[in-house]
Amino acid sequence: MYLLYSLLLTVGFLALLPCFAIDAFRTRKYVTGLRQRLGHLSAIAFDDRPLIWLHCVSVGETEAARPLVRALLERFPSYRLAISTTTVTGQRIARDAFGSKAATVFYFPIDWAWTVRRVLRILRPAAVLIMETELWPHLLRECHRRGIPVALINGRISITSFSRYKLIRPFIGRMLNHLSTALMQSEQDATRIRELGMPHDRVLMPGNLKFDSAESPIDDVATENLRRRFGFDQTTCLIVAASTHAPEEQIVIDAFKQLKNAQTHFQARLLIAPRHPERFGEVASFLHASGLTWSLRSAAPQASDRSCEVILLDTIGELRSVYPLADVAFVGGSIAPHGGHNILEPNARGVCVITGAHMHNFAAVTKTMLDEAAIVQLPEVSAAAAVAELANAISALLSNESLRRDMGRRALMVCERNRGATEQTLQVIARLLEMPAGAPIPFPAISSVTAAK
Repeated sequence: MYLLYSLLLTVGFLALLPCFAIDAFRTRKYVTGLRQRLGHLSAIAFDDRPLIWLHCVSVGETEAARPLVRALLERFPSYRLAISTTTVTGQRIARDAFGSKAATVFYFPIDWAWTVRRVLRILRPAAVLIMETELWPHLLRECHRRGIPVALINGRISITSFSRYKLIRPFIGRMLNHLSTALMQSEQDATRIRELGMPHDRVLMPGNLKFDSAESPIDDVATENLRRRFGFDQTTCLIVAASTHAPEEQIVIDAFKQLKNAQTHFQARLLIAPRHPERFGEVASFLHASGLTWSLRSAAPQASDRSCEVILLDTIGELRSVYPLADVAFVGGSIAPHGGHNILEPNARGVCVITGAHMHNFAAVTKTMLDEAAIVQLPEVSAAAAVAELANAISALLSNESLRRDMGRRALMVCERNRGATEQTLQVIARLLEMPAGAPIPFPAISSVTAAK
């Protein structure tokens, strides 16, 4: 089965070579870091301390890892930390956040056996920590062969992934058996990974790290710079459209225009932060055609920035710094059927959050917030109907300061009640680092971590 997987991976890589070549001349989204993706890491400065390898996929996982990285460095000072990401945007965030603290930040290798072996020879990790859902067969197999413990951290399995994994359950079960432990976000995630073949005694449920990461310190200087440049003040409400996908930007723009044309007693401005940098130009063209006045964050400051109706946040890593300025946030990937993005970052700042119907990647968090009336979720409707639904939801919140304040307070309370996953995760990591190579992990001794039964 591993041979078939390798063949399919190779065929897929070769089939995509023309796309990689085109990309090399355009966005460089996939070719950036190609040498590292092939296992060619720069030599790490000699240090006899052992190393922990933490893998994050993209921006979301990297942001969620902030408190964990900070805690790892504090709790295990005798260990170095290597951090990998898959995407370009994740790499930028990781380098900015952890570049001065980690031994190395690099692109995750393509999951061929030889590339994985090369990286393992260079890093010689004492343990590998994988954030959320990155289950790579050759990485798990090669670590197992070398007696390197591997933990799935803040694990989740969406209903879409679960359905696909079930089609190849024997292979997935064999792969999961190479995991030392899986620390899942919710009971639903724990149930799914057990059904796929993960041994029950290796599945734990310490909670969701995103509740801890939502409270990570933000860059107050960046927030103040944004406030001053764009003239954000308490007389005008700020609507933030965060992590948007097509066609959500056009829906948001049309909903905002609907609000501007309505007889409302509030004034509002809009900030749009597309999820993927390669779409910045496309969204700029939407704004150019909208008839609205707008500014580009990356452009040189000008006087009109303070009065423009819309700001396009075409930078990486500044979205968290915007939330303290926001009154309402629409979190994208949720009208478009992408499974949604992290609602906890604005929630933890007391910002009222609106999502679309498609939040299956954050199902447990969304349910928790809905149960406490701490967010607004739109019904599943067409893109055309979503304009009015979104405009009405924003108007209802901006028209009622008391409602907005109460919703923000409830969101803060939910975040407060659910913190603590980082500490419990550290207890499991400590056991991983203490155990002899190949030895079973004594999870029953970790009393404060909930075993998923």
